[in-house]
Amino acid sequence: MAYKIGEECIACGSCIDACPVEAIAVGEVYLIDPAKCIDCGACATECPTEAITAS
Repeated sequence: MAYKIGEECIACGSCIDACPVEAIAVGEVYLIDPAKCIDCGACATECPTEAITAS
């Protein structure tokens, strides 16, 4: 089960630096690649808006 970034995301970049497997793609909307995500939760811990949740 991969994590997912919700609409609360403010594109601050905190999650990108926290991800150990580079599963987060930057764009207008940040996305987590479920094939790369290892479900560690590091991104969710760093998110200041709690936009990242387990899906």
